[in-house]
Amino acid sequence: MGTNSFTDAYDNELRRFVERLLRFESTSGCEKQAQEWFEGQLEALGFETYRWEADAEQLASLSSFPSADEIDAVDRPSVAGVLEFGDPEAGPTLVLNGHVDVVPADDASWETDPFEPYWDGEKLHARGAADMKTNLALLVFVAKHLHDESADEIDGRVVVESVTGEEEGGIGAPAAALSNPYPFDRDAAIITEPTDLRVVTATAGVLMKELTISGRSAHAATRWRGESVLPHFNRIHRAFEELERERHERITHPLYDYPVNWPMNVGVVDAGHWASNVPARLTAQVRIGFAPSETLEAAEAEYEDRLQSVVEDSEWLTEHPPTFEQGAIHFEPTELEEDTPIVQRLQSAMLAHGMEETQPIGKTYSADSRFYITEGIPTVIFGPGTIDQAHFPNEFIRWSDVQQAGDVLFDTCRMYLQDPGTLPERSE
Repeated sequence: MGTNSFTDAYDNELRRFVERLLRFESTSGCEKQAQEWFEGQLEALGFETYRWEADAEQLASLSSFPSADEIDAVDRPSVAGVLEFGDPEAGPTLVLNGHVDVVPADDASWETDPFEPYWDGEKLHARGAADMKTNLALLVFVAKHLHDESADEIDGRVVVESVTGEEEGGIGAPAAALSNPYPFDRDAAIITEPTDLRVVTATAGVLMKELTISGRSAHAATRWRGESVLPHFNRIHRAFEELERERHERITHPLYDYPVNWPMNVGVVDAGHWASNVPARLTAQVRIGFAPSETLEAAEAEYEDRLQSVVEDSEWLTEHPPTFEQGAIHFEPTELEEDTPIVQRLQSAMLAHGMEETQPIGKTYSADSRFYITEGIPTVIFGPGTIDQAHFPNEFIRWSDVQQAGDVLFDTCRMYLQDPGTLPERSE
């Protein structure tokens, strides 16, 4: 273990770093300024830095991505800093990954400016406080402290990555997974999404679909001459909710125990143009979750079949069938074996710090981990903060959780560099 705790060494500096990073309004497509600042900070702290941009054509080769002309990859750099230990070629390379992009904030629903961080006791509030700029900043100082303590005692490398576009499905992470931006191999990774300080080894799949229903317009004064889309949508929505309940009972997984394991959500509904007209067209954006043990095709078929059963019970829908098309992107599920060395080192570090809940769990969201795992890089998710605060007004993270995560991650990195288990053969 280190001679002093991570908190003792870098807490004040981390606070200042986080506060500055949170002030960047780095929503999707607007990450560049934050990334340039982040890269400069890495250089000032002694990291060797790397920068890369995604190739839209390459991303489009992935089945989960849309065509290249629908992918916004221009001028969205991802950056990384590398610290080397002892003989770096004699030890493993561990990637610590976080995303700099945040979802937009509705100022009217916040009590304060979402991009001006403020403290309420130990709670740090700002857009990105929990998801996940605080966690990204934490990685910088975990790596720096480990290097201060152990640069000559162990071998290997630690890489801190700040990637773009995670909230929209991934830009920087899939680019890094597909085309290694470094002149060395990567052996394992930790992504610090907010996990309530739990070990996450599985993430759900997510399918985006757009439902379109056609009716017939009429003046509201004689609405019986029209065919409103709303009753048809309500029947379809109820049918989807019933299928969601059935799937929760039927599709089980040892890492999932939520009120709804594979949630379906209608996030956007657009219908009608004027109160005096019968609404004749409706579009709805539907998010469908599915299990790590499922294929996207199987989950999609279940919802399409349930939609068809509603159509067959309606004379109007039979004659005017709705469409149900895949959205621009979907998210594949992933799962990592519990006996993977990076998982075991994380669990050991947690136990060393008195944390008893070390058993892996699955999450109903998706994350960039799927890209690294697919490319053969074992990747576990662990971080302070809760997903309940992500994308939420007055988003916050508890600083005591950040401090605890820093100590756990410090020891995880040290343990892994000392004993990474059996590594794959290095490419020549």
